[in-house]
Amino acid sequence: MKTRINVRQICFIMLAYNVVSKLLTFPTALSFFCGRDLLFPALFNFIIEGIVLWGVSFLCSKTDKTFFGLLEGTIGNIGARIVYGFFAVFFLFAALLPIFEQELYVHTIFYDTVPSLVVFLPLFIFTIYAGSKKFENIGRCADICLPVFLTTMAVIFLMSFSGVKWDNLLPVLSTPAKTIFQGAAGTAYSFTAPCWLLMFMGHFKYKKHDATKITLSYVAGALIVLLFLATFYGIYGEIAGSRTFAISRTSIYFPGIDMLGRIDLIMLYVLETVMLFALVLNIQLAVHAISVCTGWDKLPYISLIVNVALATVLITCDNLYHSIQGLYFNWLWIMFIVFSVLVPSLAWLLKRRTE
Repeated sequence: MKTRINVRQICFIMLAYNVVSKLLTFPTALSFFCGRDLLFPALFNFIIEGIVLWGVSFLCSKTDKTFFGLLEGTIGNIGARIVYGFFAVFFLFAALLPIFEQELYVHTIFYDTVPSLVVFLPLFIFTIYAGSKKFENIGRCADICLPVFLTTMAVIFLMSFSGVKWDNLLPVLSTPAKTIFQGAAGTAYSFTAPCWLLMFMGHFKYKKHDATKITLSYVAGALIVLLFLATFYGIYGEIAGSRTFAISRTSIYFPGIDMLGRIDLIMLYVLETVMLFALVLNIQLAVHAISVCTGWDKLPYISLIVNVALATVLITCDNLYHSIQGLYFNWLWIMFIVFSVLVPSLAWLLKRRTE
């Protein structure tokens, strides 16, 4: 087995990327549907995904095969290629909504006087380049992103706590259980960590207790998200559901801003780099899945095709973000549950040994 990424880097991905992918519209959506009980649908999803992630992590201790190798040994080469083709489509959908969110975020927070596409489209130059890189590059980027993530999040939390009214979260469980489960299902599109690990399977050397390390890193990220959700709703209360791009909203009541200006924007600029790497990860895995599915190893060309397709959708549907988000919330959550929960769980049924 050729080691292309190590467990430390996977842990960093499960911690940092897991958090930053849920800081823009995820808190707003949960606040809108579940109100002060927004922590419970998030916690439900984290528990389910955490269990599945641990299962995949532990599966890695039982075989040194890649996920494709397991599929090939069970359903044959053609079947394995078809499954990877479906995963390529899945990762494209996992990247699509965050791209729309990032475009609106950049336009609203950073460049509100310039047409958003003018500013945002050059991003695809970066995603084309990053998408052509192998797992070694993904791991190195995670090494760089973790200290940036920890520093910026710590500062943002410190700037946010002064505006929190914790009684906004009381009384708990006042939302009907049906609504809480609807909120959990509708936001399942934000949970893809087990699929990341499936793609990394067989590309890192498993050592004793690595499943615990990976799972605990994920749990640490989940706790940070839950703390952020509580902070966000504690600041805005009942109007939190109308406050988009939550990460940009929590620190604006920091007392020093009145005297020094929006110094929190410095942290947001820096944190944006981690968000972009988290977004690119799904594109990189889509390129990887297409390469394995087709047997075409020219990653730069695949990345170019993938990013042109995503850019075309962005340009064509530039004013349809809310409709697209509604599609994910109302229907596409089913696809995310299938690929992020059901398929990783069923991976244990695949043959792990060559007969």
